[in-house]
Formats: sequence, structure tokens, C-alpha cells
Amino acid sequence: MISGIQHFVFCRRQWALIHVEQQWEENYFTIDGEIKHERVDHPEHEKRKNTIIIRALPVKSRTRGITGKCDVVEYKKDKSGIFIPLYNDNFIVTPIEYKRGKPKEDNSDKLQLLA
Repeated sequence: MISGIQHFVFCRRQWALIHVEQQWEENYFTIDGEIKHERVDHPEHEKRKNTIIIRALPVKSRTRGITGKCDVVEYKKDKSGIFIPLYNDNFIVTPIEYKRGKPKEDNSDKLQLLA
């Protein structure tokens, strides 16, 4: 899972507990994060003028052997963007990942987003 990249870079022990041993304990912070994350966990398409917003977009790389779900992906219509056959137009594509708390000082969140 792509979320495992963030866990692995941030703390290998945390990654092993969650992804290998499957140990997870809810606390105030995890529950608060889940509540704030609810909307993006439900697949939804929305169109606002020249922007298409897709929530809970499943992604997969056969080459890298990873799967995941993007919180939000915005497609902004732009002639200099890439052609998206589904929408028959060119778009600038921007993935958006929501996190609870302050941005981390390391690259763990960025690496997850770039995966």
C-alpha cells in the first residue's frame, strides 16, 4: 500500500507494527483524523467550472507492485496539460493528500504523495 511508504520513511518500527504485524490501536488523534478524513474516503466526482475533482481515486502500479487510494485528485482544464481520454481534453493533474497536524520535517509525506 502507498500509505506504507509514509510509515516506513517516518519510522520503520511503526511500519512493521502496522503493515507486517498488523497491530493498530485507535487513540484520540487517529479517531480525529478519521473523522476529518471521512469525506475524501467516499468515491465522488464533482465538477466546478474548469476543474474536475475526484475523491477516493484508486491507483495502482503494476511496475512497482503498489496500490493505494488518492484522497483527492484535481483535474484543471489547461491546453498545456496532459490529454485525458475519459474527458476528451487536456488537464493539469494535481494529487492532494490530507494529513492531520503540522507538515512533517522529513520527506515521508512527500514521498507518499509522489508514489
